[in-house]
Amino acid sequence: MRYMRHAKGALTVVAATAACHTLMSAGYTWVQDSRATADHTMFSGAFEFLLTTAASWALMPLLLWVGMRVMGETGNAVLVLVGGLVWVGVSGYFIDAIDRPGGHMPIPALAAYVLLCTGLAGVDPDRSR
Repeated sequence: MRYMRHAKGALTVVAATAACHTLMSAGYTWVQDSRATADHTMFSGAFEFLLTTAASWALMPLLLWVGMRVMGETGNAVLVLVGGLVWVGVSGYFIDAIDRPGGHMPIPALAAYVLLCTGLAGVDPDRSR
């Protein structure tokens, strides 16, 4: 078992999760501000909501890949693909929790995501042969 790869993966996943969660929290605050200034007209804040969500979903796999590459690890396809898809699922499921003023995703959900992706970081397809 490659413990250093898991440690590098854990550091990368924690940083990427914190960055994407912060992006969503700040972005959805922007949405709330946009809705408040538009006097709740139809589709007020829709652009901001879609931009924030899409940015978070696109940023997670990119951060996972870049983080592992900066740490000197190759063969990160499983982490990037599965981690990105799971982030879409987790953040989509808890979107109502974070889309309220001062809202955050539940800590157990974030911890489970970090643990799953840390385990995935240890998967190296090049070493399995």
